[in-house]
Amino acid sequence: MKTPLYYQMSEYDCGTVTLLNAVKYLFPRELIPPDVIKAITAYSLDTYNSDGEVGKSGTSKASMKFIVEWLNYNGPIKGLPIHGTYYAGERVHLGESSEIIDAIKNDGAAIFRLNYGGAHYVLATKVDTKNKYLYLFDPYLDEDLKYTDGIVLLDGFPYEYNRKVPFSFFEEEDNQKVYAFGKKDQREAVVFYARDKVAFR
Repeated sequence: MKTPLYYQMSEYDCGTVTLLNAVKYLFPRELIPPDVIKAITAYSLDTYNSDGEVGKSGTSKASMKFIVEWLNYNGPIKGLPIHGTYYAGERVHLGESSEIIDAIKNDGAAIFRLNYGGAHYVLATKVDTKNKYLYLFDPYLDEDLKYTDGIVLLDGFPYEYNRKVPFSFFEEEDNQKVYAFGKKDQREAVVFYARDKVAFR
């Protein structure tokens, strides 16, 4: 049985929640071992703010990369057939040769690090290449987005996505703009697959 995706509990846990959402999106509840939940929770929220408070700058790129490696090794051992690939720099784009777009079209789920008032993580679960829209589950509940031209908030898809966003937002190199990936050399994304995707989709 699949369960609805999560929203953030705080201003800082987008990385933690989005990693958990990727697992929930790909796998039924019965298959998800508690060790995976525990590891994601333990290894994310690893940054410190200027006052030395842990977690209050969210989840670092280094932690995200480590969790991908942890899941690749430990997930299958614990009965979760997951596989993740970490992307950085110019490989993170939505153009014609995008490996990430291909992955989403083939039942993968992508986590993007982008701007939303600072570094923020969202989950992409569907792509419309004809009309150039990416369908996201953004864990930050913010009704103000309905006033942003081009972004469409969606209800009724709690297991998959809650908005669709034009490709043009993501490809912005100005990292102050909403949903911008930012400078090409600073981009980050993760793609997750269920190894036996036919069994779970």
